[in-house]
Amino acid sequence: MRFISPLIHGIIDILAVIFLLVSPSFFTFTELVIRFTYALAVVHLLLTLLTACDIGILKIIPLPLHGLIEFAVSILLIVLAYTKFRHDVTGKLYYILFGTVLMLTWFCTDYGVGKAKSQL
Repeated sequence: MRFISPLIHGIIDILAVIFLLVSPSFFTFTELVIRFTYALAVVHLLLTLLTACDIGILKIIPLPLHGLIEFAVSILLIVLAYTKFRHDVTGKLYYILFGTVLMLTWFCTDYGVGKAKSQL
């Protein structure tokens, strides 16, 4: 059930970057989680700006590849929550939830993968 358009997905990506940037001010993270959160915000912003969609500026990364990267990152974040961040209760819960929301966003986004074939 893919009901999120690429434009809405781009807006969600920008909101996710903002959320990542302000989160260390609202949550009590360890220094490791704080640095990781800021790094993730920068990487996520770059991914969004480099994607070939309405929000993208340079349009280098195809939208389906953007989706694949986000899916992989969502899994990685959940794994990191249970491994690297397991001693930081707030960081662990934060990345379980953030990874899950990222995965749900991936699941609900229409990346247009099958459209090119169906139009032929």
